[in-house]
Amino acid sequence: MVRISGPCAGEALRTLGGRLVPRRAQLTSLRNPGSGGALDQALTLWFPGPATATGEDVAELHLHGGRAVVAAVLDALAHCADLRPARAGEFTRRSFENGRIDLAEAEGLSDLLAAETESQRRAALLLAEGGLGRLVSRWQARVLALAAQVEAALDFSDEDDVSFDQAALRSDLAALHDEIGAHRIAPPAERLRDGVRIVLAGPPNAGKSSLFNALIDRDAAIVSEVEGTTRDRIEAPVVVDGVALLLIDTAGLRESDDAIETLGIARTQAALAEADLILWLGDASACPSGAILVAAKSDLFGERPGLAVSVQSGEGLPELRAALVSAARALLPAPDAIALNARHRALLKEIDLALTNALAQSDLLIIAEELRQVRSALDAITGRAGVEDMLDALFGNFCIGK
Repeated sequence: MVRISGPCAGEALRTLGGRLVPRRAQLTSLRNPGSGGALDQALTLWFPGPATATGEDVAELHLHGGRAVVAAVLDALAHCADLRPARAGEFTRRSFENGRIDLAEAEGLSDLLAAETESQRRAALLLAEGGLGRLVSRWQARVLALAAQVEAALDFSDEDDVSFDQAALRSDLAALHDEIGAHRIAPPAERLRDGVRIVLAGPPNAGKSSLFNALIDRDAAIVSEVEGTTRDRIEAPVVVDGVALLLIDTAGLRESDDAIETLGIARTQAALAEADLILWLGDASACPSGAILVAAKSDLFGERPGLAVSVQSGEGLPELRAALVSAARALLPAPDAIALNARHRALLKEIDLALTNALAQSDLLIIAEELRQVRSALDAITGRAGVEDMLDALFGNFCIGK
């Protein structure tokens, strides 16, 4: 499908032999405007703006999919006046700039294009269909109502028909603060998109690399009886029962005089600090809080604390995968919940700070200013203010057709 958007879309369709019949598919013999030769028998559609995907006049050419057909049509369009190839993400950017979608919906569409699991698809679709925009609109209405009360008290406090209940204002501010705060600390969208980060850690020669290979079902890490073989962390994405995981194999933790091994151990410690889950293959007394204790090499050693696992015999591997999926699901956004990305959470943090400052004040002028900051940050979530510096990066991730 070839899409043409902009004020010259209608003329381009006519030039190729199409008719401008609004929102009705037409069987059209497309012809080269220069030579008059046939290009394709295609379905063409004409969508007059502004009620279109981009908010502009839009023409669509549904072609036979051969590369030669598409190339010939694109070459013919290149010779039409005032037409040029679309840049990556340009159709979606025009939709945003013309008010057809907000910025959060555009981010959702970007996530939808990259979705690989059902949970990723559902979360992205909720965002793309305006779920966050509707939530923000409700917050904006509440903030605007509170700001109006404060402004009325400031401007008309000496009027008999203007009443102001500061206790009620504080109660409403506190309720809004708590609701927004709950969304800010909810599980982030990055865990859905990038996978729950699971770090395999423990002393050298504990079986981390063998277990890592077994969990990702390929030989990505070198396995050896020599202690300290793993010097750097190795990452591998995998999907288990529809849950995206990022497994990370690490260097064994021990005291070492080897400069290279010491660097690897430092990277292990950094990975542990960033981990969502830890698989600990070591002594139970040293197991980090909240980690899953794995008694690896169960075929070689006797009974020990932890989940008994043997890569050689397969013992415990199904149970370990089930435990990983269960723990990972608990760290992901709830089904059909709005998953916020880092940009959203940063703006909600600004809002949280402004509402906290407003609750600590008795001066109505300062409260009014803090509420203005809240409204500005809410506008930035949906792209109504303060987002120009990140638009190129966002839309540049889209394909040409979007």
